[in-house]
Amino acid sequence: MKTNTENKPDSGRRSFLKTAAVASAGFMIVPRHVLGGKGFLAPSDRLIVAGVGAGGKGQSDIAAFAKSGKADIGFLCDVDTKRAATSVKNFPKAKFYKDYREMFDKEHKNFDAVSVSTPDHSHAVIASAAMQLSKHVYVQKPLTHDIYEARKLTELAKRFKVVTQMGNQGASNDGPRQMKEWYDAGLIGDVHTVYAWTDRPVWPQGIPWSANKAEIPSTLDWDLWLNTAPYKDFVDKLVPFNWRGWWDYGTGALGDMGCHLLEAPFSTLGLKYAKDVQASVGSVYVDEFKRGYFPDSCPPSSHVTLTFPKTEKTKGDVTVHWMDGGIQPTRPEELEANEVFGDGGNGTLFIGTKGKMMASTYSADPRLLPLSRNKDIRVPEKFARVKDGSNGHYAQWVEACIAGYGKKELSSPFEIAGPLTEALLMANLAIRANDLQVNNAQGKPSYPGRDIKLLWDNEQMKVTNFDAVNQFVKRDYRKGWSLGV
Repeated sequence: MKTNTENKPDSGRRSFLKTAAVASAGFMIVPRHVLGGKGFLAPSDRLIVAGVGAGGKGQSDIAAFAKSGKADIGFLCDVDTKRAATSVKNFPKAKFYKDYREMFDKEHKNFDAVSVSTPDHSHAVIASAAMQLSKHVYVQKPLTHDIYEARKLTELAKRFKVVTQMGNQGASNDGPRQMKEWYDAGLIGDVHTVYAWTDRPVWPQGIPWSANKAEIPSTLDWDLWLNTAPYKDFVDKLVPFNWRGWWDYGTGALGDMGCHLLEAPFSTLGLKYAKDVQASVGSVYVDEFKRGYFPDSCPPSSHVTLTFPKTEKTKGDVTVHWMDGGIQPTRPEELEANEVFGDGGNGTLFIGTKGKMMASTYSADPRLLPLSRNKDIRVPEKFARVKDGSNGHYAQWVEACIAGYGKKELSSPFEIAGPLTEALLMANLAIRANDLQVNNAQGKPSYPGRDIKLLWDNEQMKVTNFDAVNQFVKRDYRKGWSLGV
């Protein structure tokens, strides 16, 4: 059997780096992995983190790692110095880079772990490069932009034996654990149907790409921001947030909220890979009876239906409905007229043979229906809670990294986050199928991907009955970018 080191590129150099003492000028603490042999802990037992993406969500992620009390932010990387300014100010001893590749090349001996909080289209290449350097990784949700990428990152985490976590903080909340306890106790019987819904997008979707070029801000390296995506001229109001609504960079409302809302159904019911998916999407009309065609943009709303095979925790297939753009399922009859469904804008509903239960964003505030049932619940706690719930998601990863691979339980390691992300991206396949345009025999545009069910071959990672949509399972990267595997 090959050892973990033998599986890695340049294994001799990797082995040397793990045993050699490395001087790091201006650095508070030498990384743990250079101070001793296997299992050695630094005197301070601290984790040195390199943050890729230091503004926006990256800013709060980095701050949360530091707040754990067991991590030091050694390096910061961001393509926009203006967005990164607060993190640079907060961590003055951290060395700053614009290009993560340069940082990895020059500094890989000086940090233990990498946080990735960048637009969706760049998650995979950064995380892949980090894991191939034997670095633990924390990656914001959704784990990846494409199904192929999610599968590969899941494989790499196992191959290189690194500690991983996806940034769906709700996975560390008490809610998912409580719902598992209720379900395992038989309070709602066998679940056969799940609904999840969101008021996202809260950014523009269903719109044409801007025809107006804009001046690139002096603080932004536009070419580095584009990363794996095709080159386009810079346009205003794309960064730092509205990229979510464009397929080249984002994954729409599903990518933003799906991991938060569907994690509990996955963990409660043991779901993994879907076997089929279908979708309907909201239309945008640009004139009388003239439907707009904007294939580069995610639609303004969608309803996706996925079928998951029977698991050890269900008696049959499970149908999962996803709704976004403000669309919601019909209110359960058990809810009284003025009782809030989910948390209003977002929620998850489990329908079982003996009852129903629902939760809010991040799987918070789980409730049996009718709500009167909740005062009589007598189910013992059997799943350990994460300290500080969703806020403890960061510290959980930090402590697991310090302990070492396989030593501590995590709420969303890639072995769980990978299949969850794949299911969400499979839903996006059905959404994108709606806009695949071909000319019919009369030379007029037709849309054969609308109003059909996509059948999924999980082993081959492809749709078997509509090949045109498989182009989105694994996209082509811009020249010079690669997963390296």
